[in-house]
Amino acid sequence: MTIYAATVVDTPGDPFAGDPAEALAADQDGALLVRDGVIRARGPLAALRAAHPGEPVTRLDGGLLVPGFVDTHVHFPQIRAIGGLGLPLLDWLEQRALPEESKLADRAYARAVAAEFLDGLVAAGTTSALVFGSHFAPAMDELFAAAEKRGLNITSGLVVSDRILRPDLLSSPETALTDSADLILRWHDRGRLRYAVTPRFSLSASDEMLDACAQLLGKGVWFTSHINENVAEIATVARLFPRARHYLDTYRRHGLVTARSVYAHNVHPGDAELAVLAEHGASVAHCPSSNCALGSGLFPLRRHLERGIHVALGSDVGAGSGLFLPKEALQAYFIQQLLGADGVTLTPAHLLYLATRAGARALGLDDRVGDFAVGKDFDAVWLRPADGSTLAVNLRYAKDVSDALARIFTLATPADVGSVWIRGQLAGEQPVTDQRAAGRDPR
Repeated sequence: MTIYAATVVDTPGDPFAGDPAEALAADQDGALLVRDGVIRARGPLAALRAAHPGEPVTRLDGGLLVPGFVDTHVHFPQIRAIGGLGLPLLDWLEQRALPEESKLADRAYARAVAAEFLDGLVAAGTTSALVFGSHFAPAMDELFAAAEKRGLNITSGLVVSDRILRPDLLSSPETALTDSADLILRWHDRGRLRYAVTPRFSLSASDEMLDACAQLLGKGVWFTSHINENVAEIATVARLFPRARHYLDTYRRHGLVTARSVYAHNVHPGDAELAVLAEHGASVAHCPSSNCALGSGLFPLRRHLERGIHVALGSDVGAGSGLFLPKEALQAYFIQQLLGADGVTLTPAHLLYLATRAGARALGLDDRVGDFAVGKDFDAVWLRPADGSTLAVNLRYAKDVSDALARIFTLATPADVGSVWIRGQLAGEQPVTDQRAAGRDPR
């Protein structure tokens, strides 16, 4: 067993459901007792040391210990395509994303990209993710194998399309069904891995392809796709599905809107679509930096919340500006500020919740990760600033933990990720054990 001594911060409550201050748990002299990768006790450091006097103590001073981040929408084949500015969605796909995705037909290339992608997630403090996969089954084998090696919570699947995209990214519904079923058999529910049926979007998936996706859902897997991201995309989908009542109806008619469905973006939803999402318990991945970079629009968070729709964060790399979810939380805050009376006032508790427990709930992992409740896996991020940095100066003058959290969301970068634990296994540099951490000890 190990006792981790830190300023421990998480959101065991839902700040959108009540007082945000009550949803935030902050223990300045806190500690977690971890055994076999699972949290066994939580409380004041003095109490845990007294109850377990022989156990080693890992001191994590000078920052905050928060749950591992949960990214609900990120594209692994696009890790080398970040930064394509100045293009709307459909042009960006044609000119930047899809040419890069085609390269993953080369298995060795896919293996290298998977390693870069997953190492990037860990470096950014993300320990669980719903990953938009590749159009090529061997590339998915590489992703799953690399994720298993790192112990990450990864839900992903073969991306399927049968029209409009580049010819080398298309497959038939029959091939998509066979390849996906094979991947499900080998990878779904294997350790911390799960499968998600993944049509790119209904723009590139015919009714026959969506029927194939529906057949796969009977295997108890997850579902993810895009919706209502861009007005040109929405208009194209309406022409392709003239009998559909709206964009979401193109999925609903095939039984693809369920409590295991996560739809990315939904920047321009109709009221009828929000009602269907709420009725079926589907979740939405809000991707603020991507929405801004592609000029897609400002996410109507209030309308989703008023319907009771669960919303979490997605980095949406490569259209997004990086894998660091606190940056996405800050962008979400900015967007709601710009919406004025139509926006939602987001506190530090909201931002931490969106980056951690909200994602765990959306992915059905709330019984395993997302906060530091006893019995959950110890997936954690130690955020600590470099000495003398602007973040370090601001944390020194924070009036309380909530204020410190606000300053972290405003100023932190991946360089401020000190250590990451994945089910109790340390990734990266070993922190100082049972002594002062790098000479910083506020006590």
